[in-house]
Amino acid sequence: MGIVKEFSKAVLGPLNAPAGSLETYIEVPFTLGEKRCYPDGLIRVSRGARIWTALVEVKTGKSELEAQQLENYLDIAHEQGFDALITISNEIPPIAGQHPTKVDKRKLRKVDLHHWSWTYLLSTAVMQKEHRGVSDPEQAWILGELIRYLEHPRSGAMELEDMGQHWVSIREAVTAGTLRASDRAAPEVVSRFDALLRYASLRLGRQLGTEVLPVLSRKEQAEPGVRAQSLLQGMVGQGLLSGAIRIPYAVAPIHVTADLRAGRITASVDIDAPREGRAQTRVNWLVRQLKGAPDSVRLEAFVANARGAGATELLGKVRKDPTLLIADPKRDLRGFQVAMSAPMGVKRGRGRGGFIDSVLDLVDAFYAEVVQDLKAWSAAPPRMREPVLVQETPAALVSTSLSSQDGPEEYAAGCEEPSASDGQQIGTTHSNFGSARPSKQP
Repeated sequence: MGIVKEFSKAVLGPLNAPAGSLETYIEVPFTLGEKRCYPDGLIRVSRGARIWTALVEVKTGKSELEAQQLENYLDIAHEQGFDALITISNEIPPIAGQHPTKVDKRKLRKVDLHHWSWTYLLSTAVMQKEHRGVSDPEQAWILGELIRYLEHPRSGAMELEDMGQHWVSIREAVTAGTLRASDRAAPEVVSRFDALLRYASLRLGRQLGTEVLPVLSRKEQAEPGVRAQSLLQGMVGQGLLSGAIRIPYAVAPIHVTADLRAGRITASVDIDAPREGRAQTRVNWLVRQLKGAPDSVRLEAFVANARGAGATELLGKVRKDPTLLIADPKRDLRGFQVAMSAPMGVKRGRGRGGFIDSVLDLVDAFYAEVVQDLKAWSAAPPRMREPVLVQETPAALVSTSLSSQDGPEEYAAGCEEPSASDGQQIGTTHSNFGSARPSKQP
């Protein structure tokens, strides 16, 4: 961090640290009462008269952060007038910005508490080097060495590898229908699932070179307990664990649902149908975008002003007969759902047959084969009208004959006065037709 400026800005910027001169230290000794404390690191950023300082505590492998130790460091930071305490470990909080360890909230009045998972730091380093770029070649090489180190299995920077010790028992209880919301082990499984979605977002963002985040409402971001309670109710009532992740510029968020009773995982996106054209034209518009998708992808069409499920069929059959998604040709289609499912792994750990890998593999495959090729419909811009060419009528074709259908106003508006020599003819016409007027030109 002290050498690669772009990397330090990427990780410290979200913590409201200024973009200035950076200094880093390790094992700085402090005295707290009668105890001698040695935080793992200290970061100091100075810009003009402003100085921002943070203590750092690091855990590797399966070691978890300890609340008492963090509270001691918060007290030190408060006494020294420091701004923050940063923790680093393999623990992935279910919600970005939430800390995995509960501490006394009174100690957070003057000092901020932030957490970085090793997965987050690795993802940020890869995005900075491979996608955003590092201006100095030597700094780019140093950042590459950090990436190489963190990716080594013996570095202690592990990926999410476990769904928790209660995963198997909770899954079996859901299948048997005996799980209750009061089960003390259920909240841990719910928290691990949200952590898995967060990990899947970091992992996918590392491959795409952009920031991918779980989808949360404002209330869920402000009160993490609301999200946890909603997940718990879904798992107890329907046996479902669900969430969504948002990829920048993708057609829609990817919804991920794990059906613990059926043993299936489903990834899906909802896309609005075109607002013009026949129903079959709208279905063909969607099918054309899914050229590279497998035939096993499931499509569902929803009718405007209707509730409940719509017509559903596999993509392979819809390619041959688009009318399979049209229940009533007279009703407009308002939207589609595109979904891909796979068997759910049952093991708590990583590897073949593991739940974590089954979710990660499905998310990667669904985005690569379906989502990245989908584009939202947009109406064509209005076009200028072509000028109308008016062809003049040749004078030889203009009739000047009098007609009984001509009114007096036409005569007064633009017709010439008849000459005296025409009086006999006019009188004759008047006697025959009642009124004589020159005919108007076409």
